[in-house]
Amino acid sequence: MTYQGALKKMLTVNEEIVQYYLEMEGDFLNMNQLLDREIEISFVKYECMSCHLDKQIYRQGFCKKCFFETPTAGDWIMKPELSTAHLGIEDRNLDYEKAVQLKPHIVYLANSSDVKVGVTRKTQVPTRWIDQGAHEAVEVVEVPNRYLAGVTEVALKKFVSDKTNWRKMLSNDIVDVDLIAVKEKLAQYIPEEAKDYYLKNIEETQINFPVNQYPKKVKSLNLIKSQSYSGILKGIKGQYFIFEDNTVFNVRSNEGLVVSIGIK
Repeated sequence: MTYQGALKKMLTVNEEIVQYYLEMEGDFLNMNQLLDREIEISFVKYECMSCHLDKQIYRQGFCKKCFFETPTAGDWIMKPELSTAHLGIEDRNLDYEKAVQLKPHIVYLANSSDVKVGVTRKTQVPTRWIDQGAHEAVEVVEVPNRYLAGVTEVALKKFVSDKTNWRKMLSNDIVDVDLIAVKEKLAQYIPEEAKDYYLKNIEETQINFPVNQYPKKVKSLNLIKSQSYSGILKGIKGQYFIFEDNTVFNVRSNEGLVVSIGIK
């Protein structure tokens, strides 16, 4: 059985074990059901997530032209502290930026490889943590806009990382951390303008991923270079497929690639 479609990040449901769904043309694949099955992934063509043309993907699923023009790829996406919609100042499209930036945002601590600080819209909890492969996370502040979340993250990342070591995460080379204790230690460094939004009495969220075998030495699949790959799917963590031969494939970083997926 073969499916085809443009890759987008997998949809997730945080149940006892995270459920993963990959959207293909006119269908969804529950990837959990494909564990221990052989699947073949083949590159077909490009499809920019904005203009939908067959143009080489530059970053974040967009061709180069769209990456520098679409409001969904503004600098404030990766750097929330650059948000300006709360001031009525446009970056690329003020209506879009108001719709996204002027919503409740969460600054959180997550443990995927080590403790890291991050920002997400409130509606993306716990999706954001799942996408990062975090096995535990806790909310620190809930603020009314993206700018406040960004300046809070900037202040806290002087003391904890804002990056995930993806190889360590995929190898499950992790330790449990008392995130509540870390949160309490960091509370003093929250900027004055965000202190009133500090969240008390919040419990850690625990996340369990569908992985039957972790890779011993991670090998990243470059589908453009190899054109096709076949292997036994042994796990899914973050937005990665994990295969029996230690190969891993990052669905999120390959958004905009049209692929065919054969299930054997």
